[in-house]
Amino acid sequence: MKFYQKWVGCFEDGKNEFFDVSVPGNIQNDYALYKNYGDVNYGYNCEKYKWMEEFSCIYKAELNYQLAEGQRLYFVSKGIDYEYEIFLNGNSLYSHEGMFSPVEIDITDFLEETNILEVKINKPPKAQVDEKEKDTRTEVREFLKPAVSYGWDLHPRIVPTGIWNETYLETRGKGFLRDCEVFYELSEDFKVAEVRVDVDCSEKCLIELFAPNGECVYSGYDSEFTLTEPQLWWCNGQGEPNLYTCVVTSSENKIVGKTGFRKIELVMNEGAWSEPKTFPKSRSIAPITIKLNGRCIFAKGSNWVSPEIFFGTINRDSYEPLIRLAKEAHMNIFRCWGGTIVNKDSFFELCDEYGIMVWQEFTLACNCYTSSKRYLNMLEEEASAIVKRVRRHPSNVLWCGGNELFNEWSGMTDQSPALRLLNSVCYINDPQKPFIMTSPLMGMGHGYYMFRNAQEDIDVFQIINSASCSAYPEFGVPSMTTPEILRRIIPADEINNMSPGTAWEVHHAFKAWEVDSWCAKNTVEEYFGESASLEEFCERTWLLQGEGLKAVFEEARRQKPFCSMAINWDYNEPWFTAAGSNIITYDAKPKKSYYCVQSALRPVLASAKTQTFRYYYGEYFEAELWLLNDSQENVSDVIGAYITIDGKEEHVLTWETGEVKANCNKRGHTVRVKLPVTESEIFTLKLKSLKGYDSTYTYVVTEKKDKRVKRVLN
Repeated sequence: MKFYQKWVGCFEDGKNEFFDVSVPGNIQNDYALYKNYGDVNYGYNCEKYKWMEEFSCIYKAELNYQLAEGQRLYFVSKGIDYEYEIFLNGNSLYSHEGMFSPVEIDITDFLEETNILEVKINKPPKAQVDEKEKDTRTEVREFLKPAVSYGWDLHPRIVPTGIWNETYLETRGKGFLRDCEVFYELSEDFKVAEVRVDVDCSEKCLIELFAPNGECVYSGYDSEFTLTEPQLWWCNGQGEPNLYTCVVTSSENKIVGKTGFRKIELVMNEGAWSEPKTFPKSRSIAPITIKLNGRCIFAKGSNWVSPEIFFGTINRDSYEPLIRLAKEAHMNIFRCWGGTIVNKDSFFELCDEYGIMVWQEFTLACNCYTSSKRYLNMLEEEASAIVKRVRRHPSNVLWCGGNELFNEWSGMTDQSPALRLLNSVCYINDPQKPFIMTSPLMGMGHGYYMFRNAQEDIDVFQIINSASCSAYPEFGVPSMTTPEILRRIIPADEINNMSPGTAWEVHHAFKAWEVDSWCAKNTVEEYFGESASLEEFCERTWLLQGEGLKAVFEEARRQKPFCSMAINWDYNEPWFTAAGSNIITYDAKPKKSYYCVQSALRPVLASAKTQTFRYYYGEYFEAELWLLNDSQENVSDVIGAYITIDGKEEHVLTWETGEVKANCNKRGHTVRVKLPVTESEIFTLKLKSLKGYDSTYTYVVTEKKDKRVKRVLN
């Protein structure tokens, strides 16, 4: 039986003022609620939390429990952040560094008539760094804490600590079932599964396995058995994410869990062996094609970041709408970026259910992580706990050491002890699952992150059309959030002053990466001139983000099979930003660009490849027509191309595609139209499909020298 306690907490700041805290939660958030700091999303409120980095804290609870004859009392926690010590009635019971290892302590022999449990958590860790690196992500290079909390282009600098995952007292008797896990080996033809259920219990337990339709396919006390014709787990768009229910029952309790049967491999991309031209090929393009149940999958999805600043507040309700929207957008993978946490169990459970594959990175990002004995010992313990928790989920298909660790700003290599250790931990604890050291590797591409590169005078269309990568695990185009959210987070006296040095910058409209990122004010003005209103400015950024992301996703798909992956940066956000690359806002509402991504990721669609976003009066507009097919069916279509300008739609050509084989693309005719002088600054290309695979694209048209009247933003 589980018993949840009422907790209070305090900062050891000389006052030691206790206040109610949530478990799971984060003490910084609880203190802000206690002192009425106001909405962390508003104005400069996020800056109020900075002082908390300098103080440790204490969680305290008076124990409430009932013990029957022969039972023992355990303190159980799935995660405490970050360096802490646990006391019962003043007796030190346990200490640990790290936020991902579970804690289980038999406290029975330390119980008294009245019992006070305390968890003392040290202040957030910070490495000794040069003055210029203070208050940057470099401060986390010696720890396994999310670098995003130390400040990022999507996250304010707020470094949380606390009892962040599920925590409770539990009574256990001699027949207590602590854990169980399903392992299996699939035959080469996937028709037979040799199943083994590992049970952590001192007595024999009843094991039952139920098929996705509820039929019991095994019942008995033998922990090893054979399952014939297993229904395989497939990712979204490739089949059903079939899940079996495993029920293990002891004399005292039972555990109900889900499992899925599937085989996952990471194989060389088609054509990749030809680079370099000669041996040795140790620095050849790395294998990055996901092979699921013998089928090569084009991985299309988004980079997942934490849905909250305060990780302790995340629960299933935080995850569900976001993961459901990914499924509805035809995504089949999340890259769980190494700058943030390894998610709670309910995240993986939902990905299992919705058929979203998970590329899981360890919590290393953009740093040269230390090789000290202390760090490596801690890393091994924490990584082992992560792997053992996550490996049981069929959605978990790939392990990765972390984000951008082979780049010049990180300086790590495949000989770095931390990465060699992570590779070893994954092989020992999850040997059948692929592991890569970092992203990107040779052949893979990160970036670009703006719609236009002003220095080179090229746009996202030109950038992606000239690229040839085996995978695009990061690329992005920023846009504004909605005017409604902006008026909620930007003070009224600054809402009409979109400029650096204001709350606009605090919320990442400026200087998050380049000077005018992520609002892209210069880019918007380059294409459209000054905007007449905030609403118009936002609409223009949404157009740029939507068309830019659609261009990259569709071109990446056209580049298959050499290219096997397209994952945009990024999917969601942990608070309300003024601008960013995300396609879902903090309140789990899609931006307009989400629907463009949804269109670009349909299993089958008519697609147009164009060379740029901006065209000029009198020049020719050209577009290659394609039919993209990620499905497992042969398809054919009749596609009509239509240009609409100044409200007039003109039929340009018709393409009868013929048969396009399953999981293949086909190039067709080329649209070529001379653009007239027009009062409109945009025109559209519509591809109308007989089978419903329609697509629409929007472009800018203008004269060579911009003579438009500039209007003032208000």
